[in-house]
Parts: sequence; structure tokens; C-alpha cells
Amino acid sequence: MGILSKIFTWWDGATIGTSIYSWRKGKAVGTDTLGNRYYQSSDGKRRWVIYDGPNDASRVSPDWHGWLHGTHDGEPESYLPPHRGYETAAVPNLTGTDAAYRPAGSIERGGNRARATGDYEAWSPDAS
Repeated sequence: MGILSKIFTWWDGATIGTSIYSWRKGKAVGTDTLGNRYYQSSDGKRRWVIYDGPNDASRVSPDWHGWLHGTHDGEPESYLPPHRGYETAAVPNLTGTDAAYRPAGSIERGGNRARATGDYEAWSPDAS
């Protein structure tokens, strides 16, 4: 199923058409920490990414996001300050995965909320 999935699917890596286009007309610009490869057309008008894994825009690091949208030229290392020790790595969107945030009381966590404490007073249009 390997070659057939490359011909007909787009959600896991690049299709064979994109791979051929990248090989023939694209110039590799760089790679990010997740293994995504970034390309630019020979005339410099088009920029694109080939994901290393599932295609999800939240897997593009903030550094390369600016480059993809034409905000900056050159690799991010050429225009960004060095990373500080307190900066954390970018995290992809976790919605729909097991690692997604589920607050207390949500259906995925049992649906049991804490009872109201009585410190809430409902608004009434007649009260002034």
C-alpha cells in the first residue's frame, strides 16, 4: 500500500506529485526540529513544507511560520534572536487526541461537576 498511499493521499506526508514538484522545481531551504522540510520555488514566489508525519499546520514551528508566509527571508536562524533558557518548545494542537485538555466536569472525565456553592447571584433586569 506504500506507493498507492503516496499517489492518492495527502494527510500523511506529501503526495507523489508534491514530492516530484519539490524535487524538480523546489530548492530545499531547511529543516525544523520536528523533521519537516521547507522548500522554495526557484523564482522565490512559492514556499511550502513537507511534513515528517501527519499533515497538521500546528506542527510548523513559530520560527518557520514567519518564513512560510513571506514575513522573513532566509532561514529563521538568520533573523531570530537565540533561544533563551526559559522558552519552551512549541506544542502541536492536541485537540481530538488523548492528550487534549479536559476540565473537571467534562463528559470525557465522567461528567461530574462540583456542586454550586451559593456564592452566585443571578442577574435580574428589575433589580437596580
